[in-house]
Amino acid sequence: MAGHGYSDPRQFVDDLSRGATDGLLYLASLSFVDPSQIATHGHSMGGWSTLRAAVDHPELVKTVILQGSSTETYLSGEVTAETPFNFAVNFSRYDEFWDLMWNDKDAQGRPIATDASGASLVNKPSDIVKAPKLKKIFGVTEAVVPFTMYGDPANETARMLYMSDTTHPGDHLSKQAIGYSIDFLSRTIPAPNPLPVSNQIWPYKELGTLLVLAGMFIFLFAIGAWLLETSCFAALKRPVPDHPGTKGLTWWIGAIIATGIPAATLFTFKAWGERWVPPSRLFPQAITSQIMVWAVLNGLIALVLFLIWHFTLGRKQGGSALAYGLSTESGHFTLSWRYLGRTFLLAVSVVAIAQVMAHFVEWAFLVDARFWVVALKPLSAARFGMYLAYVIPFFVFFLASSLVMHGQLRLAGKGLALEMAANALVGALGITVLVALQVGHLLITETLMFPNEALWGIIAYQFIPLTALAGALSTFFFRKTGNIYAGAMVNALFVTWYIVAGQAIHFVG
Repeated sequence: MAGHGYSDPRQFVDDLSRGATDGLLYLASLSFVDPSQIATHGHSMGGWSTLRAAVDHPELVKTVILQGSSTETYLSGEVTAETPFNFAVNFSRYDEFWDLMWNDKDAQGRPIATDASGASLVNKPSDIVKAPKLKKIFGVTEAVVPFTMYGDPANETARMLYMSDTTHPGDHLSKQAIGYSIDFLSRTIPAPNPLPVSNQIWPYKELGTLLVLAGMFIFLFAIGAWLLETSCFAALKRPVPDHPGTKGLTWWIGAIIATGIPAATLFTFKAWGERWVPPSRLFPQAITSQIMVWAVLNGLIALVLFLIWHFTLGRKQGGSALAYGLSTESGHFTLSWRYLGRTFLLAVSVVAIAQVMAHFVEWAFLVDARFWVVALKPLSAARFGMYLAYVIPFFVFFLASSLVMHGQLRLAGKGLALEMAANALVGALGITVLVALQVGHLLITETLMFPNEALWGIIAYQFIPLTALAGALSTFFFRKTGNIYAGAMVNALFVTWYIVAGQAIHFVG
C-alpha cells in the first residue's frame, strides 16, 4: 500500500485507493491474466483501498472480498445490491473496529441505526447485521443473515456475510477466517482444479518467518558476544561494578512501578504525541512520533523516580555513578569519550550486521523476519534519514530504563540467564497485562475495555516482544561491559530500525 512497506512514501490524498488501482490495472494488463476472472481481497484499510479500485473499475472485477473491513467510507465508495460484482464481507465476531467500520453516525457523532427509543442498534461486532449500509449492500430491510447466499454468482450479484470467531488482527492467523474468503472465491470464480477449503498451507510460511524473526533476535546476542572478543572491542569488556542490588519486597515494588507506568501511560502519552508532533519533514511517521513521545516521557519519569530512590535509599546502600554503570572509569562520575565512542561503534556494528542479514534474507528468500503483527523489515534508503531523527529520542528512553534496571533493580549475585529473564519480564509484563485486559474484555463481552483505543490496543501487541527483547539485550551487554551504554545504544538503534522500517510515512516534503 502506498506509504507502507517498501512502497514510495506517498500521502493518502494522492490516491484514494492508496495504490490498489495501479495494482488492479497492472494485473488486468498481464497477458496471462483473464480480465473477466479477477477478484480483489483486502483486510482493514486494505479493504477500503481494494474496494475503491473495484468501484472505480467494476468492469475489471468479478468478485470483491472484504476481510475485517467495510464500505461507504469517503475512501472506498458506495456499494449497493446492484453494484456489478460479487461481494462478500468477512467480519469477525470480536473485531475491534466494528464501531468505526459499520456504525454510521451523524455529524454530532450519534448512531444513525437506532431503535424506537433512540438506542443504537449496532453495539458490538455481531450487531453489524442490523447496520443500514450492510442492508443496502444486500438489498434487504431486515437484518442480514450470516452464511446465507444472497443473489446469484452467475450474474455477479452474489452477496454473503461471513463471521469468524477471531479478532481484527486474528484474521491473519485464523484458518477459519481465511477459509471463509477461499469459500466465497470458490463459489464465484470456481477453480479448474479445486482443492478443499481446509487444505491451507500458508501457516507453514508463518512458522518459517517466525523462525527467521527469532533467529534475528538471537543473532543480536551472538553478534555482540563475537565482536566483544575481537581486538577492536575487547577493551570494552569490564567487570560488573559492585552493588548490593535490590532484594525482597523493595525489588518487587520497584519492578511493578517500572513495568506498570509505561503501560498505564501509553494511551495518554501517545495522544499527547499526536497533538504535539504532527507529521513533518523531521518526523514524518505519525505512529512513530506518538511512540517517541511516549518513550521520552517515560524515560523522564524513570529518571526522576530513580533520583528520588537514589537520594532516599540507594546511596545509603553504596549506590554511586560507578556502581550504577553510569561511569566508564573509576571515580565519582567519570566518562571516557574514547570508551563511549568505541561503545557506539560496537552498537552500530551489531545492528549493521543484523541489517545486512535482514537484507540478505529478503534478497535470497523474498521474505522478511515476521510473525503476525511483529515484522522486522530491512531499512530502506528512503527511510534512513527518518531513522536518524528518531533514534536519539529513543536512546534517551533506553538509557533511563537501563539506569533503573541495572542501578535500582539489579539482581546481585544471580546468573546471567536469570537476570535476563527477570528484566525481560519487567520490560514486557505491564504491556502484556494491558493487552490482556483489552483482548479479554473483547472476547467476553464483544466490546473493548478501552473503546477509543482499538488501533493502539493492537499496536501494543508489538511492544510485548520488543520490550522483552530490550530488557534481555540491556542485561546482556551490561554484564559484558559493566556499564549501561552499550545496551542502551544497541536497543535504541535496533528498536528504532524496527519501528521506522515498519510504519507508514504520512508526510512528504
